[in-house]
This record gives sequence, C-alpha cells and structure tokens, in this order.
Amino acid sequence: MSPVLVASVVVGIAYGKGGWYAVNVMLRRGANVWGDVAMDDPRLSQGIRLSLAGQRTPDPAEPVRWRQVATGMEVAELPIRVGGRSVDALLLSRIDPARYRFRVLNRPAGDRDVGDWMAATGASLVVNGSYYGRHGTPDTPVISDGRRLGPGSYQAKHGAFVVGGSGGQGGARLVDLAGLDWRQAIGGTSEAMVSYPMLLGADGHGRAAGTDERWLANRSFLGQDGAGRIIVGTTRDAYFSLPSLAAFLPRAGLDLRLALNLDGGPVACQKVSAGAYRRDFCGRYELAVHSGRLQLLWPLVDFRRSGLPMALVVVPRR
Repeated sequence: MSPVLVASVVVGIAYGKGGWYAVNVMLRRGANVWGDVAMDDPRLSQGIRLSLAGQRTPDPAEPVRWRQVATGMEVAELPIRVGGRSVDALLLSRIDPARYRFRVLNRPAGDRDVGDWMAATGASLVVNGSYYGRHGTPDTPVISDGRRLGPGSYQAKHGAFVVGGSGGQGGARLVDLAGLDWRQAIGGTSEAMVSYPMLLGADGHGRAAGTDERWLANRSFLGQDGAGRIIVGTTRDAYFSLPSLAAFLPRAGLDLRLALNLDGGPVACQKVSAGAYRRDFCGRYELAVHSGRLQLLWPLVDFRRSGLPMALVVVPRR
C-alpha cells in the first residue's frame, strides 16, 4: 500500500471518529496518548511529585502585585511555594467588564490555537473555555454571539459565566447554579458558558470534593471579585488538584466571591496582548489514574500547541 493511500486511510478513520477536529488534532497539532508513569518519573515536574507525595497545602500566599497594562486590565503572577520552594504560579488577569467585551466562541474543527483566536478576533486576552466532545462541539450548554450551542438536556450543579441577561443584570459575571436551573441562568444572555466544578461558591465553599487528588493538570479558571471584576487564572505548572486549588483560592488574596473551573491540561492556555505587555502560555501537563494506573498525557509527536475548539475572548470596548 502506498504512503499516500495509507495516509488517506488514516485521515478517513480519524474523520469518521471525530470529524475535522480529529483530523486537525492528528495532522496539525500532534496527537496525545496516555502512558504509565511512576511517582518519581523524571518527566514529572517537582510540583507534581510533591503533590503526589501528599504535600498539597502550599505556603501562605504572597501579596498579589497587580500591574495595569491597559485601562481596565491588570496582570499579575502569583508564585506558589511549598516549604519555600517554588512549585507553580498563577498567571492572572483582572478585567473591568465596563471596559471589555467578552465572547464565548466555538470552532469545532479545532484548527485555531490561542494565537489564532487572538489574531481572528482582535482580542486583548484569550483563554481556553469549557469542555468539548470528540467532535469539537461544546459538552456543556453555551451561548455564543446569541446562538445556543451544546446539549439541550444537561444536569448542571456548579456554575456558569454569563454576559447580559434578563432581570436588569447586565455585564459579565459568574453565576452559582446551586439550586438554580441553568436554563434560567443563561436565558436571555448574549454569551454564556456552563462549566464545572465550582471552585468557590456563593456559600464560600468549593464543590470539588471527591475528585481524585492525583488528577493533576495545568488549570484555567474564572473568578469574580468584590468589585465585580472578572479574574482569569491559569496555572504555570500542575501542582494543583481540583480540591487543592479550591482550598487555595479563598486564601490567595484575590478578594474572590465566586470561582469556576474551566478545561485543563494542554488546552489550559492564556494569551494577553495589551499595551506593551505580552503573555503567551499554554499548559503541558495532565496526570490521572486510569484503572488503578498512574498515567501521564504525553504528545505522540512533539509539544505542538493544542487547538482550542472552545475559547473565551476579551475585546476592548470601542
């Protein structure tokens, strides 16, 4: 069989399993595979190894040093230390919704990475969105530019990010869905995205308990502070499990009232271009236990940047 024919067959199989998203993952982005690792595997970062060893409570947070990079946008990097050793960092952006417009976007082909999204939308900030399925379509209810996407039947007990809406509540904000029908929460909004878990709920507690502490990954999250500003956070490493991140955020000095987890692993990306400031980051790690085996998600070819079928973009208001 000729190489061209073999390639055609492989592409055809990929398309049959996941549409153009699967084809782009295989040909443009490099596929990822799960492989067994030991707790002391040299491919694991120091932060991951410490977390696996049970050292899941970081030192008290240092003061957050915000830097204004444009009107209505500030950035910071908060070090995460264990016993004085640097093990991770929170890459933070704080945004005034009165100055910036938020859009929730889906491109099922998965042919745009974080930089492609920024170039296509003129955004000042791009972060990965919520979860998606094998065809690149949303796994949770979404409103994108006023259009409803994602499943129609869905059980949501965590949170949503919404823009606009009825009842006189405009602007961008987080909504705790505890005891609230998600259809009511996103009804009438121009942009919305349901996600999970709630890292900090309206009752002051997270809802990540019961998640395996050995599920470690680069994380992205959205927060809302006491002044109504939206905080975008992405971890530089994979020290945090979801429960440990939920435990840390109320102590991080961010004045958070709500915090909602987004998708994680290699798709945990945050890119900022505001004034003279530039940030360009995508995750590398995802570690989990499958059938009792500790496994690391590893690129089959190289560390190409993941395509982002789901993206939240932040555009200056004119």
